[in-house]
Amino acid sequence: MLKTNPAFAASVKTASNFNAAACINCGSCTALCPLGVDLHPRTLFRYVLIGAEEKLLENTSVIYSCLLCRMCEDNCPADVPIAENIRSLRSYINRTRFGLMKG
Repeated sequence: MLKTNPAFAASVKTASNFNAAACINCGSCTALCPLGVDLHPRTLFRYVLIGAEEKLLENTSVIYSCLLCRMCEDNCPADVPIAENIRSLRSYINRTRFGLMKG
């Protein structure tokens, strides 16, 4: 059973300018990823939007595997700040899972 946390998106957003809602879920971001990771940015962003915090945290290794090379952004028709969103997810994980504070 999937548990949802309605405050999850707001918690992630407090870390920075996370903008998952801008994603149009087209899949273009995955076409140029040099890692070929099976879990796509759009999936991670949807986890946040629906409050699936546990599902997101299950994929911590994927979030930290991203090279932040921005190749995905070059291919995004909606100009989603994908690398910045990934940084926001990392910041959230650092604060909540590892107890690290930004700054």
